Amino acid sequence: MFFKFAILLFFLIVNFAASEDLGFVYNGFKNAPHLSLDGVADVTENGLLRLTNDTKQRTGHAFYSDRLQFKITGKNSMVSFSTSFVFAIVSEYRGLSGHGIAFVVAPHRELPGALPSQYLGLFNESTNGNITNHVVAVELDTIENSEFDIDNNHVGIDINELKSVKSSSAMYFTSNGNSKNMSLISGEPMLVWIEYDGLKKQLNVTLAPINIPKPDIPLLSLSQDLSTIVNDSVYVGFSSSTGSVLTSHYILGWSFKINGEAQAIDLSRLPKLPRRGPKKKSKMLSIGLPIVVPFFVLVMVFGVFFIIRRKRKFAELIEDWEVNYVTQRFSYKDLYIATKGFKEKGLLGIGGFGKVYKGVLPTSKIQIAVKKVSHDSRQGIREFIAEIVSIGQLRHRNLVQLMGYCRRQGELLLVYDYMPNGSLDRFIFRSSNSASSCSSSPPVLNWTQRFQIIKGVASGLFYLHEGWEQVVIHRDIKASNVLLDAEMNARVGDFGLARLYDRGTNPQTTNVVGTLGYIAPELTRTGKATTSTDVFGFGAFLLEVGCGRRPIELQKSETEEEEEGVILVDWVYSCLSKGGILQTSDPNLKNGYDIEEMELVLKLGLLCSHNDPKARPTMRQVVQYLEKDAPLPQDEMLALEIGDSNLATNVMVTHGESCEDFAMSYPGSVDEVFAGSSSSAVDSLLSGSRS
Repeated sequence: MFFKFAILLFFLIVNFAASEDLGFVYNGFKNAPHLSLDGVADVTENGLLRLTNDTKQRTGHAFYSDRLQFKITGKNSMVSFSTSFVFAIVSEYRGLSGHGIAFVVAPHRELPGALPSQYLGLFNESTNGNITNHVVAVELDTIENSEFDIDNNHVGIDINELKSVKSSSAMYFTSNGNSKNMSLISGEPMLVWIEYDGLKKQLNVTLAPINIPKPDIPLLSLSQDLSTIVNDSVYVGFSSSTGSVLTSHYILGWSFKINGEAQAIDLSRLPKLPRRGPKKKSKMLSIGLPIVVPFFVLVMVFGVFFIIRRKRKFAELIEDWEVNYVTQRFSYKDLYIATKGFKEKGLLGIGGFGKVYKGVLPTSKIQIAVKKVSHDSRQGIREFIAEIVSIGQLRHRNLVQLMGYCRRQGELLLVYDYMPNGSLDRFIFRSSNSASSCSSSPPVLNWTQRFQIIKGVASGLFYLHEGWEQVVIHRDIKASNVLLDAEMNARVGDFGLARLYDRGTNPQTTNVVGTLGYIAPELTRTGKATTSTDVFGFGAFLLEVGCGRRPIELQKSETEEEEEGVILVDWVYSCLSKGGILQTSDPNLKNGYDIEEMELVLKLGLLCSHNDPKARPTMRQVVQYLEKDAPLPQDEMLALEIGDSNLATNVMVTHGESCEDFAMSYPGSVDEVFAGSSSSAVDSLLSGSRS
């Protein structure tokens, strides 16, 4: 009987504790209890909660360590809660920052698989947008990402994804209703209030400087029942991340309350932020110098000799105008260490622009790919670097991120995200000189993978043409410039030939550069690279992925005394006109493909390869066709099928094979016949002017 009574008493205590209106306040975090940290998050000696330190591409999380009951017992309705916190974002460079902070309500403290940069340590590419996340967050974001954000200084309410359901530029409202703008990266402490009314189903977010009382008008107000989003029991805390700019994200104080107003934070007890500016120099040298002068002289002689040798080894070329690009510049020493001295063992490949090496950055341990490009002239390099830095701001899931650059003597080094599965061409064009059973030969991509890769490249090109603040012309779309990440997602890379221009302006005349078979015919006449010339290259890319063959291949002539070029677009068109377009599909697929999708890819490849730029679709239309949101235009398709296509043959080579003859005599891909024929943008740029 006593035992039953004890059990009953225990459950009564548990239910009382669960229903109790929990609250806590941290006026600083020195020796703070119930605090769980991971990533690079830590507590400084004076009690600052530092979510991220001065490292690149890292995440930090800090959560209240105990689960909180957010649902009313026996009901599917959510409790009210209130929280406030003081934060500061301190960047190494004034006016620049490395992403932001988010207050988070989540079912897990660890946020498994979360990535830095634009994902704020909350999600990754595959989890972003999943309804199973059960995450509600209020973000204080300092980097604009065109997929998610309204600007680079905003507050947003996020539900299961980084595209905010409601957002506003950072500001607060005075007592008379006027708005005052705020800079989240000012380095000054600011106050945030977040309140959810469980009865009204309303979430309010208010922002203000630390010396201003809480404004009466909230910055954001969202009417939504969060009980359908969050779990019964959750964790509350903070998440933050950095990108390529060294930034520290601090929480100075935090107050939280369930079913009531959070206790006011005692501002007088908050720890001080670190001073910004150069560190004090050590006095050790000045004190010890008079004592050890003779020894010091000898050390100096050898030290100077060693330093000179080392400086020569790691000497970089830096001019005054490059100060503007300091955040995108890597030190040669870091790249040398990352690639283990650019050893051949780490060589990923050799192309028209130079050698590419795999590396691991010494501090952040991020895997990178470093491309070494040789040049012997300074003419045009300023504009080239400006464009490289601009392209480094591109953010899209189907683009390889260009992280920055380095210049050393006669070399230009470009630093990219590392793509573990390499380039698409090695999966599509399997060498005819190697046995199919060779262990080093990559597996054949199935049709589902190929179609997803095609759609990914189309999405990336659409972003370059229409999704960014400037128009970006890639100028060298081909399978070897499409890289595959660990999940075999397509990433468009190699922006060495890319050109940028403002919307509404005409492209400037330029040198004709690119790779034979992908160059639009009008480019040789006008010298102007446009979005339509990119579409032409994309058409050649579609055909090579669908057919498993290069745009131009060499075959022995009948006399076998010389080789002649066979043009892929002509062959596919010939088979289309004879009603046998599916005969051109890659034999490695062994008919294991979706017929409707294969016909779509091949016909769209011919349409994009049209000789008349006006007849080619835009990348917006291409994405619609591939997503099957719109059918291929019937008039153009009918013109193709009856032979009135005016398709382009843009190089001086001929062939005489019929559709059947070509299919029977096809010997497989030749070894890099035209893969290395790309005109080097850097060579042409640095020998005279920007290509």
